[in-house]
Amino acid sequence: MPGMDGAGRDGPMAERLLDVRNLTVDFRMGSGTVHAVRGVSFHIEPGETLALVGESGSGKSVTALSILQLLAYPMAHHPSGSIRFRGTELLGAEERVLREVRGDRIAMIFQEPMTSLNPLHTIERQINETLFLHKGLTRDAARRRTLELLRLVGIPSPEKRLGAYPHELSGGQRQRVMIAMALANEPDLLIADEPTTALDVTIQAQILELLKDLQRRFGMALLLITHDLGIVRRMADRVCVMSGGEIVETAPTEQLFTAPRHPYTQRLLKAEPRGNPVPPPTDAPEVMAAEDVKVWFPIKAGLLRRTVDHVKAVDGVSLRVCAGHTVGVVGESGSGKTTLGLALLRLQQSQGAIRFDGREVHGLQPAQMRPLRREMQVVFQDPYGSLSPRLSVGQIIEEGLKVHRIGTAREREAMIARALEEVGLDPASRNRYPHEFSGGQRQRIAIARAMVLKPRFVVLDEPTSALDMSVQAQIVDLLRDLQARNNLAYLFISHDLRVVRALSNEVIVMKDGRVVERGATRRIFEEPREPYTRALLAAALDHRTVETAAVRS
Repeated sequence: MPGMDGAGRDGPMAERLLDVRNLTVDFRMGSGTVHAVRGVSFHIEPGETLALVGESGSGKSVTALSILQLLAYPMAHHPSGSIRFRGTELLGAEERVLREVRGDRIAMIFQEPMTSLNPLHTIERQINETLFLHKGLTRDAARRRTLELLRLVGIPSPEKRLGAYPHELSGGQRQRVMIAMALANEPDLLIADEPTTALDVTIQAQILELLKDLQRRFGMALLLITHDLGIVRRMADRVCVMSGGEIVETAPTEQLFTAPRHPYTQRLLKAEPRGNPVPPPTDAPEVMAAEDVKVWFPIKAGLLRRTVDHVKAVDGVSLRVCAGHTVGVVGESGSGKTTLGLALLRLQQSQGAIRFDGREVHGLQPAQMRPLRREMQVVFQDPYGSLSPRLSVGQIIEEGLKVHRIGTAREREAMIARALEEVGLDPASRNRYPHEFSGGQRQRIAIARAMVLKPRFVVLDEPTSALDMSVQAQIVDLLRDLQARNNLAYLFISHDLRVVRALSNEVIVMKDGRVVERGATRRIFEEPREPYTRALLAAALDHRTVETAAVRS
């Protein structure tokens, strides 16, 4: 039955590694109470992978944090429930009992390793901490174990990384360090909370394959929390689907994907961005063009800080975007995608020719660029970080109108209302603040801020990567509708190739600052010519294990 535990491999309770029964989590918020988790029950057997899936706010992470009692108590409390690990009750257990379990028998890795790792401590010190606490190792023994763990998770030249700080590592390397910390004491259960959301598709595939390999090697169970159904199908034995704080369906993975019973599950499985990009007019005028654009960052060394080399973030890229046309830019982190977008907007110093509406803009002074800024806009990846928390929604959208001296106060009020309606938000919400909206609503506000100025060219920098699948589909539909209505030219930057396919007419593939392949979207997806492109497509679109060596060829 939906909401009940145990479809699939139900064994006797004594065999269960983790058994959660009727778990309820409430948060006291001012004078009210938020019922975040309501009567959740599930179990995990030794060596099993159970996936908790659902949209943001469904209660997945709160449930996981409850297992290790990591919620902000006393604001959070449990009116009912039981969480038994190997027969020991964790809910309400003494701190001594929880210390023995946390990081030793149960370990957890989080979604964003940059915020989970201490920026002031080296990698060695952070991994050593758990070894000192639970194993009582000497400093030399802890160093040997740390090196062993870093090799295990695939960190190259680990001896050189011991003294590194988190900001000196790539996103994939930081996540590998988090996994190394979690595995330091060979736990029985690993909780992975959205472990790959912020990673490129190829790095994501490597991390998932690493987790599967380590799980087989150590025989540990895995509780996987994610909204990515492709990952669930690849990794999980069983799936619990959460909505509104409740488990609405539990089933073996293959059964859930082939015959979902609950309407919410069915809706979730159909939520992937679909459809085709808006067909551009054949005689569409050129809006933005670039020829041989380069962005090189100097590497300085020596006492006199002389330039000894360059980081070639963008190295000789040319492209053309016409009205009503979308050019997708794909590639891994560090390939130069975002730097290219910023260079086209003249927000990053560059070399080469950049034309907007037939006019060379490369040599223009800031005062000369200002009139063009209205027609060249950007929507960023993280709407929460790009929207000022001190301004209301109305003030955020009005800011550009004021800068460009557009309209009277009353006229601007009407423009704000129309912009909110255009992106599917209630104009009455303009007096609220960003933190009062969901992630998808905040991204709609960011889009409204750009669209209120009636631009002709918009850089969309990973505008859907931080969103749930269903919200991604809504934002893609919105962007297509706005493009068709206003004949907009888009540069769409993303590592999510499913979204790129749904929105882009043409795709350019970047690697190490250069374009390695370009062409019509259908041709790129159906007949990729370069090994790097084929590896990206395999990692993004297949449910099979990806041979990551192909990426490096």
